[in-house]
Amino acid sequence: MNTTVKTWLRERSELGVGVLLFVLGVLVLTDALTLDADLAGRGPVGPATVPLVVGCGLLVVAVLLSVDVLRGGRGEAETGEDVDLTEPADWRTVLLLAGVFLAFAVLIGPVGFPVAGALLFWGAAYALGSRHLHRDPLIAAALSLLTYAVFDKLLGVPLPGGPLMGVI
Repeated sequence: MNTTVKTWLRERSELGVGVLLFVLGVLVLTDALTLDADLAGRGPVGPATVPLVVGCGLLVVAVLLSVDVLRGGRGEAETGEDVDLTEPADWRTVLLLAGVFLAFAVLIGPVGFPVAGALLFWGAAYALGSRHLHRDPLIAAALSLLTYAVFDKLLGVPLPGGPLMGVI
């Protein structure tokens, strides 16, 4: 690729975000238009209404962003208000959090939300630097049970209870 083309693209890298938003908008609209909805059974506002609005919004934002970039508009560089941009990424924390989320996804079925959620909350606190080994598991268990009760009992969103289903 020619160096002038590379320089032109580097100076207008926000066009990549515009392209991504445009592709995402086309995908959302395509999916919304292929929904099988019975107009008579659901009324004038069906299941495709919100995806159509979101897809059109994505296309409009993509076009407006691209026009702004091509006219010379540039996004303000991140100043890293409380982040030292000279320091490398903390991959240990990122990998610990990814492992905690993966373990939650694997464990939620067999052990239920209260146990898997407690492990998720405790693991996230540990990965982010909390070292209160006696207090954190208790807070995580309480937070998980409260979340389970709010969603399952109050809001009617069924969450897997696992072996604690008869106890809670």
